[in-house]
Amino acid sequence: MAHDTRIAADTVQPAGILPEVFREAVAQADVAISITDTAATILYVNPGFERVTGYSLAEARGQNQSLLSAKTTPPAVYTQLWATIGKGEPWSGRLVNRRRDGSEYLADLMITPVRDGDGRVANYLGIHRDITELHRLECQVCNQKALIESVVDSAPLAMALLDGERRVVLDNLQYKKLTSELGVGEAAKIILDAVRAEHGDTLGVPRDGAQAFADREIRIDREGGKAPRWFSCTGTWVRSVNAATYAFFGARDSIYLLLIAKEITQQRAQQEQARMAALQAMMAEENRVSGLRESLSAALFHMEGPMNVLASVVAMQGRRGQHDPTAAALGEALRAGQQALDTLRRATPDLIGESVSAANINELLRDVLDLATVRLLRAGIMVTWKPQATLPVIYGRPVRLRSMFKALVDNAIDAMNTKGWQRRELTVVTRSRAGSVEVLIEDSGPGIPPALHLKAFEPFFTTNPGGVRHAGTGLSMAQQVVADHEGIIEIDADYDSGCRMRVALPCQRENF
Repeated sequence: MAHDTRIAADTVQPAGILPEVFREAVAQADVAISITDTAATILYVNPGFERVTGYSLAEARGQNQSLLSAKTTPPAVYTQLWATIGKGEPWSGRLVNRRRDGSEYLADLMITPVRDGDGRVANYLGIHRDITELHRLECQVCNQKALIESVVDSAPLAMALLDGERRVVLDNLQYKKLTSELGVGEAAKIILDAVRAEHGDTLGVPRDGAQAFADREIRIDREGGKAPRWFSCTGTWVRSVNAATYAFFGARDSIYLLLIAKEITQQRAQQEQARMAALQAMMAEENRVSGLRESLSAALFHMEGPMNVLASVVAMQGRRGQHDPTAAALGEALRAGQQALDTLRRATPDLIGESVSAANINELLRDVLDLATVRLLRAGIMVTWKPQATLPVIYGRPVRLRSMFKALVDNAIDAMNTKGWQRRELTVVTRSRAGSVEVLIEDSGPGIPPALHLKAFEPFFTTNPGGVRHAGTGLSMAQQVVADHEGIIEIDADYDSGCRMRVALPCQRENF
């Protein structure tokens, strides 16, 4: 390579400008340049060297390059430096130097061996610049980064920075702890799914500094009977400068989502206690009304059959022209019976009026299980609660839905609460399907024979001797509620370990 350079120089030199250009380039370079022999004795320095070190050419010539050492650079650095250039290889690194006035500075140094025509190292070319201020800024950035990380990690908030693919690129200790505790995948995905499910797709258009959503309260349900957890979540769009070389002159910055989740479970727990107390009172009243409706409906059902027969007899006698005292008595009995039926119908309370609103199926089922705790414990039933952490919102009538699920759970308890029945297990599962929410309620009772799967939904039909707790209206009521919500309810014919009820409710909008 040295031979090639010499040829190129010979080619240009007839013009008489190459040596002069080299001299002027070195003299005017805004970096410190020095040339030494192989013993590091200075032979030449440029004006840039004097500006950086304070030593002129006259003062530096003949001195060893070590006159710049501040004596604080570790000896191992110099050992590695000499080992490298001694092999004829270039070396670069940082040294702590001292100027002529005694002040120290950090030098970013590059040393290149210069070979003679025979290929032997004859000189060393040193180029260095003062990077003291750059180093100070680097340390300041590192210190600020460490300080920010310390503050963020100690904050009682879960924080995560998500890229355009919703992947977590930065997080704090509280977020890592939350992800570990939830145990159902990345916490950020669960939180965003819950925000979308409970509040709609509110992320909006990414814009630096804008909030995607603010103070959104979400509920995350957990398996194994663990209490749900509540969080207040905020998402803010953050711009990040693209450090890639190709983006230096282009506006190709990235937008990230800063997700912050503050746990409010303790605060919500107090609210939940008050809500459950009110719910128990409401359910007690609803049970009273439902029991009265059920009793009166059963009476009507059982009376309407004989009354229909009596009406047929009276009509037949009328067609035959019979007007004996017996026919008159039968007619009078028919009129009295119809009046009694009308009185029962008027006495039957109407369903409690309820408007359509958003319903969290996990919350409704959790309410039902909490309300049934006493019965479950008395019956010795082991409950397995398997909720999907977050579910899409169902728009419907929460009170009726809760009553429907309670009827299904009550039926399951009744089925297992039989004297001598050993295996008593209740499993409740929720999961989202395409456009719907599915609920499975499984019990380990005797089950319902396949031939009765359809008949079980008929009013006043029951497989319990004596009609335990209900007069056979539980499943018919449940079917009506599900139908009103445009859903599906069925008994799983493939389940052979008891009975599995499957309910599927569509994720409808508010115009339900």
